[in-house]
Amino acid sequence: MDDDQRRRRLIPEPVDRFATGEEYPEYRVDLERIRFSPYFARLSAVTQVVSPSGVGQVVHNRLTHSIKVTAVARAIAMQLTTTDPEQNAIVERLGGCDPVVVQAAASAHDLGHPPFGHLGEQVLDRLARERLGLAEGFEGNAQSFRILSALDVCETVKEGLNLTAASRAAVLKYPWGRTIHRPDLDPADPTRMPRGSTASRWETAPPKFSAYTLDLDDMLDARSAFTAIAPWQQTVECSVMDVADDIAYSLHDLDDFYRAGVLQQAAVAVEFRTFLRDQHTLAALDAEELWNRAPGHSLELLRRRIVSRDPWIASDEHFRASVQRVATELVEGLLAVPFDGSSRTERAIESFVSSWIGRLQRSVLVVEEPNVRSGHVSLLPEAWHDVTVLKFVHTRFVIDRPDFATYQRGQSRVLDVLVTELDSWLDDPRDGPRAPQKLLDFVELATDGYFRLRADNPDWLPADPESESERPQSDPRALGRLGRARGILDYVASLTDEQATALAARLRGDREAWAFGS
Repeated sequence: MDDDQRRRRLIPEPVDRFATGEEYPEYRVDLERIRFSPYFARLSAVTQVVSPSGVGQVVHNRLTHSIKVTAVARAIAMQLTTTDPEQNAIVERLGGCDPVVVQAAASAHDLGHPPFGHLGEQVLDRLARERLGLAEGFEGNAQSFRILSALDVCETVKEGLNLTAASRAAVLKYPWGRTIHRPDLDPADPTRMPRGSTASRWETAPPKFSAYTLDLDDMLDARSAFTAIAPWQQTVECSVMDVADDIAYSLHDLDDFYRAGVLQQAAVAVEFRTFLRDQHTLAALDAEELWNRAPGHSLELLRRRIVSRDPWIASDEHFRASVQRVATELVEGLLAVPFDGSSRTERAIESFVSSWIGRLQRSVLVVEEPNVRSGHVSLLPEAWHDVTVLKFVHTRFVIDRPDFATYQRGQSRVLDVLVTELDSWLDDPRDGPRAPQKLLDFVELATDGYFRLRADNPDWLPADPESESERPQSDPRALGRLGRARGILDYVASLTDEQATALAARLRGDREAWAFGS
C-alpha cells in the first residue's frame, strides 16, 4: 500500500497523533464515536434472534453480539497482519487491514437493525414498498450506513459521524444500492452473482445492499479509496468483520438456547443420526419428498442448497465431515447433558464455545482474486461447512419453532401499527406538527436529501410509480412524500423493542397505555 492509498483511507480531520502514540489515531476516533453513540447503546434492547420474552430468560442481544463479533474480528485481523509475510503482502496490496478499523466496523455492523431483529427488517421492507411507496424498501445494512453517514451526529460536522473512508468502507458488506449501482454481472446465473445481491430460488429475503440512494454518494466516496478492490467485493477489513459475524452468530446463539432449554437434544440428535445413517437413501429422494420434515430430510435439503448456490466451495465430503463433527461435539457432547446452572455445565459451554471459536478463527485465508460469492478473507472449506451446519441447528430447531411464531406475528403487527399511524399523523395538517420532534427532524433530513439528489444526481431519483413515463420523480410534492416515508422508517428503526411496543400501544389507544408517560 503506497502513501497515496494510505491518504485516501483517511479524511482530513486534524488529530494529534503524538498525543496518542498510535500510527493512525483517526481510526481510534472512529471507534470511539461509534461506541459512544446512542445507536450503539440502543442495541442492548434490540432482539438478536428471538426476544428474551420468548424463552423466559436473558439471551444475547444485538449489543452483546456486536461486542463478541468485535473480539473475534480483532483476533483475525491481528493474525492476518502478524503471522504470514506473504499473506500480509497481499493484504497491503488490497488496501490494508488495520485492527482498529476492523473493531469499528464490527461495532457498527448492526446499528441499523430495527426492533425485533431480522423479522423487523423484513416487515419494514414490505411496509416501505407496499404502504409508503419506497421502491428501495428497508435494509438493515443500508440503515447502518445511513446512521454513520447522516442520522447520527458528532461535534465536527452537521450530519453523520465524519468517519474515515477506511471505517465507512469496512461496514459495506454489500457495496451496492438496491436499484442502481448494482454489480455489472450476469444475473441469469445466481452462482455468478455476489452473495446477497439478488433474490433467487434459494432466498426468501429481499436482495441485500449497503446504501440507500440518499447515501450512495458517501458510499462511492468511501469505496474510491480502494482501487484494488472489485466494485462488488468487500474491503479486506469488511471481509474480516463479515467472517467474524458468521463465526459469532453460529456459536453464541447455540449457547443461549442450550442455557434456556430451548435446544432439545433428542430432536437434534435424531436429525443428525438419520442423515449420517441414510445419506445415500436421502440423496436419491425427489425434492418434493424432502419437505415433510422427516428426520434427516432438513440436512439433506441443506446439502442440496449449498451445492446448488455455492459450487465453488461446497463438497459432499466436507459436508458429511462437518455433520459428523457437530453431531459428536455438540449433539452427543454438549447437548447430551441438560443445562442445570451448575459450574460443571457452565464449564462445558465455555469449553465448547472457546474451542470452536479458536479453531474457526485460525481457519481463515486471504485470497487476492476470490470467487465472486466469496471475499478476500474467507474461511477454509472445512470451517465454512462447519459454520453452515452450526447455523442450520439454530435455524431448524429454534427460529423455525412454531411456538415462536405467535411472538413474531404480534411483533409484525406492532410495526404495521407504527408505520400506518405515524404516516397518518404526519398527514394531519393540524396535528402533524405535534409529532415527536425526532421524527420531524428525520423527515426534514430525508426530504432535504431528496432535494439535493434532484440538484446533484437527478437520475438516481426513483421513477413515478403512477406514471407510464420512466422519468424520475422530481416535483416538490413527490420529493416530500419520499422524504416523509424515509423519515418514518428512520424513526421506527431507531426504537428499541420495548419502545416500539409501547408506542404502538399508545397510538392504538390501548387502555393500558393511557397513563401519561407510560
